[in-house]
Amino acid sequence: MEKKKLERISELTAIARKRELTPEEQQERTQLRNEYRASVLGNLKGQLDNVIIVEPDGSKHPISPDKSLNKKK
Repeated sequence: MEKKKLERISELTAIARKRELTPEEQQERTQLRNEYRASVLGNLKGQLDNVIIVEPDGSKHPISPDKSLNKKK
Protein backbone atom coordinates (compact mmCIF):
# COMPACT_ATOMS: atom_id res chain seq x y z
CA MET A 1 0.00 0.00 0.00
CA GLU A 2 1.23 3.47 -0.82
CA LYS A 3 2.74 5.54 1.97
CA LYS A 4 0.39 8.39 1.06
CA LYS A 5 -2.65 6.21 1.78
CA LEU A 6 -1.21 5.00 5.10
CA GLU A 7 -0.62 8.60 6.11
CA ARG A 8 -4.22 9.43 5.19
CA ILE A 9 -5.50 6.61 7.43
CA SER A 10 -3.44 8.03 10.29
CA GLU A 11 -4.67 11.54 9.53
CA LEU A 12 -8.32 10.46 9.60
CA THR A 13 -7.74 8.60 12.87
CA ALA A 14 -6.22 11.73 14.42
CA ILE A 15 -9.18 13.79 13.23
CA ALA A 16 -11.59 11.21 14.70
CA ARG A 17 -9.95 11.66 18.09
CA LYS A 18 -10.65 15.41 17.98
CA ARG A 19 -14.13 15.39 16.45
CA GLU A 20 -16.65 13.11 14.83
CA LEU A 21 -15.84 12.27 11.23
CA THR A 22 -18.24 13.31 8.50
CA PRO A 23 -19.98 10.48 6.65
CA GLU A 24 -17.64 11.07 3.68
CA GLU A 25 -14.57 10.84 5.93
CA GLN A 26 -15.90 7.70 7.60
CA GLN A 27 -16.48 6.12 4.21
CA GLU A 28 -12.98 7.09 3.04
CA ARG A 29 -11.41 5.69 6.21
CA THR A 30 -13.35 2.43 5.88
CA GLN A 31 -12.31 2.09 2.24
CA LEU A 32 -8.64 2.77 3.04
CA ARG A 33 -8.68 0.34 5.98
CA ASN A 34 -10.21 -2.39 3.82
CA GLU A 35 -7.58 -1.78 1.16
CA TYR A 36 -4.87 -1.98 3.84
CA ARG A 37 -6.26 -5.27 5.20
CA ALA A 38 -6.40 -6.75 1.69
CA SER A 39 -2.80 -5.68 1.11
CA VAL A 40 -1.60 -7.26 4.36
CA LEU A 41 -3.46 -10.51 3.67
CA GLY A 42 -2.13 -10.64 0.12
CA ASN A 43 1.44 -10.16 1.34
CA LEU A 44 1.00 -12.84 4.01
CA LYS A 45 -0.48 -15.29 1.51
CA GLY A 46 2.42 -14.63 -0.85
CA GLN A 47 4.92 -15.37 1.90
CA LEU A 48 3.14 -18.53 3.00
CA ASP A 49 2.92 -19.77 -0.58
CA ASN A 50 6.74 -19.74 -0.67
CA VAL A 51 7.28 -21.62 2.62
CA ILE A 52 8.86 -25.06 2.30
CA ILE A 53 8.63 -27.64 5.08
CA VAL A 54 11.80 -29.66 5.61
CA GLU A 55 11.04 -33.01 7.26
CA PRO A 56 13.52 -34.77 9.58
CA ASP A 57 14.28 -37.26 6.78
CA GLY A 58 15.37 -34.36 4.54
CA SER A 59 12.35 -34.39 2.26
CA LYS A 60 10.88 -31.03 1.33
CA HIS A 61 7.34 -30.03 0.45
CA PRO A 62 5.37 -26.78 0.27
CA ILE A 63 2.76 -26.11 2.91
CA SER A 64 -0.83 -26.50 1.81
CA PRO A 65 -4.06 -25.59 3.54
CA ASP A 66 -5.60 -28.43 5.50
CA LYS A 67 -8.90 -28.90 3.71
CA SER A 68 -10.30 -30.89 6.62
CA LEU A 69 -10.29 -27.68 8.69
CA ASN A 70 -12.70 -26.06 6.25
CA LYS A 71 -15.29 -28.84 6.53
CA LYS A 72 -18.14 -28.45 8.95
CA LYS A 73 -18.31 -31.07 11.66
